[in-house]
Amino acid sequence: MTDQRIRTGGCACGQLTFEARGEPKRVGLCHCMTCRKISGAPFNAYVIFATDQVTISGEFRGWSATPESERCFCVVCGSQVFDRDSDTEIEIKLGAFDETDLFTPTYEAWAKRREHWLRTSDLESFSENRGEVS
Repeated sequence: MTDQRIRTGGCACGQLTFEARGEPKRVGLCHCMTCRKISGAPFNAYVIFATDQVTISGEFRGWSATPESERCFCVVCGSQVFDRDSDTEIEIKLGAFDETDLFTPTYEAWAKRREHWLRTSDLESFSENRGEVS
C-alpha cells in the first residue's frame, strides 16, 4: 500500500496553494547563485515530487533562469512557492509548506558556493549540479 498522505502549503497571502500527495523523490539544498539571488538567502531548501503528485491552485507567474527550470511565484504577494523543473518533476520550497519538520535534506548541490559557516557534513555533497561529485 502506498502512502497517500496529503501535505499542504502555499504563499504568504494564501492566494496560491498546493497539495502534495505521497512521498517525495528527494530532498535537497542548493547553493547556486540563482537560488541565492531569487531567495535572498544563502541557500534554497526544497523537496522534489513527481508532477502528478502535486495539485496547484491559484494564479502564479513564472521566470526562467535556464530552459530547464521555471521558478513560480504568487502574483499577489510574490512568494516563491515552487519550480517546475521538467514535465515530470516539481520542486517545492520547504518554507512553503503549512507544517514544519516534514522533510530532511539528504544532499546539497553547488556546494562550492556554500557559506563557510554552514555545516552540512551529514549531506551528500555535489560541487555543482546533483550528479557531479565534489
